[in-house]
Amino acid sequence: MTQVDFYILPASEQEKQLLFACRLTEKAWQKGHQVFIQARDKAQAEHLDQLLWQFRPDSFIPHFLIDDDKVDSVPVAIGFDSHCGQHHDVMINLCDHVPDHFSRFERVAEIVWQQEQLLQAKRNDWRFYQQRGYQLNRHDMRR
Repeated sequence: MTQVDFYILPASEQEKQLLFACRLTEKAWQKGHQVFIQARDKAQAEHLDQLLWQFRPDSFIPHFLIDDDKVDSVPVAIGFDSHCGQHHDVMINLCDHVPDHFSRFERVAEIVWQQEQLLQAKRNDWRFYQQRGYQLNRHDMRR
């Protein structure tokens, strides 16, 4: 059964959420995991594509946008719809809802930043997972 981790950030800017997603992606990739990043839309996916190359001067994370034909052969893929290739290890969800395909992954990371509408959506997501019996972990990054 999928394990779901909620990372609660102190920041109120979405850019901090994306930078945290980059760091989380790098950590998972370095541990040998395949990562699928579920972006909110195409613009966010393209921005994250650029950010993964630039968020740290010495970082290198091989990745592709999901519409590339090599997506299944790379450890990190970024998508913005329900197609996630053959990835099934780790999903980092940047949407404000639970994607339909979340249960195919071993782990799901939900990144929460301090914006009232998103906080309410993520509270609903927590209840969604909890009511279905998924293992939930809360990581409060505000401390």
